[in-house]
Amino acid sequence: MYQLSKSRLLRSTLALFVSATLLAPTAAWADSGFQQWIANFYATAAKSGISKATYQKVFSGVKTPDPDVLQKAAYQPEFTHKIWDYLDSRVNPYTVRIGQEMARKHARTLAAVERRYGVDRNVLLAIWSMESNYGAVLAKDDKLHYVPRALATLAYADPKRSKFARNQLIAALKIVQNGDIPAKEMTGSWAGAMGHTQFIPSSYLLYAVDADGDGHRDIWNSVPDALATAANLLHKNGWQPGKTWGYEIVVPKGGSAYEGQTKTLAQWQKLGFARPGGKGFKNGDDRAELLMPAGAGGPAFLMTRNFFVIKRYNASNSYAMGVGMLADQLAGYGGVKQRWPRPEGTLDIAEKFELQSRLKELGYYEGEVDGNLGSGSKAAIQAVQSRLGLTADGEPNTALLHALRK
Repeated sequence: MYQLSKSRLLRSTLALFVSATLLAPTAAWADSGFQQWIANFYATAAKSGISKATYQKVFSGVKTPDPDVLQKAAYQPEFTHKIWDYLDSRVNPYTVRIGQEMARKHARTLAAVERRYGVDRNVLLAIWSMESNYGAVLAKDDKLHYVPRALATLAYADPKRSKFARNQLIAALKIVQNGDIPAKEMTGSWAGAMGHTQFIPSSYLLYAVDADGDGHRDIWNSVPDALATAANLLHKNGWQPGKTWGYEIVVPKGGSAYEGQTKTLAQWQKLGFARPGGKGFKNGDDRAELLMPAGAGGPAFLMTRNFFVIKRYNASNSYAMGVGMLADQLAGYGGVKQRWPRPEGTLDIAEKFELQSRLKELGYYEGEVDGNLGSGSKAAIQAVQSRLGLTADGEPNTALLHALRK
């Protein structure tokens, strides 16, 4: 109860802070306090070897906190995405098509990185897709923040993230001081993730690679540097070349009791766990953990070491599954054979694409047909529902799709 009250107090404080930042003139107390924080933080930066010249260059013109950063930090949507919805938006015909185009466009780079680090090129393409939509996000100014300002904002005004932000700010200053990127070009997410492959500054310092040989490690503008940097992270965390991330399996009766346990693939097979279609397992001595992301009513998987290496990039099981599944489809195989336990009336990924296509044909939707039913799709759905006399809630469902088919 105390934690809940404390959380509400923090959200209220941040809300007042954001409002003050948005509405007050430049001389407001919040601005002067922020500028004082920046001035005081130099002493900490100097202990890490940051020169005065670098510090002044980075913070030149930074007078106020970034209100968008505070809003995103305080009011992140806490939706619980079902695993099938998460995967639908990331592993679908659109992401596969664009990924295969990128595979052809960057074939030489991908081959060189694969030889150097032993990481499958399709895994790297899948990470690139998951992190920045193959770099498309970097072209959207409304999605980008000036990283030093964003991190300083979090360090100054967000107690929960202050320690993280201070450490990342020091790392960001080191990147600029090293000459890898001009200060004003250091853009990224509200929390400091940067470039095509979305590295936070401290991870950049650990793993960034100059793959194109221009003397700078540049994950913002150089696709070779970005892909090699991602491969280097996986390589240094124990990636096993030539091996899979996991297997979809059919669980025998009573087998769900083993969820979370780790055994060799040969041991799992003796217990009756088999791949759909009766395929066997390679490398029977490899160990794997049983994962059932949708519970006993959905598909199950045996996750091998490479799955957990992917989680060193992002600790989410859903993320690592998305990378692995997209990589498989980019390679020309894969796809979950068993059905996800979707609620009755909800759409699968093929139906989501069909719905968007039909909305576009009718002139209600102008965006990309990508299976990702965001705000644009939902507004179009609501408009069509109103026209057809259906409940105008903006939610996709089979009733709407059937009506459009008629």
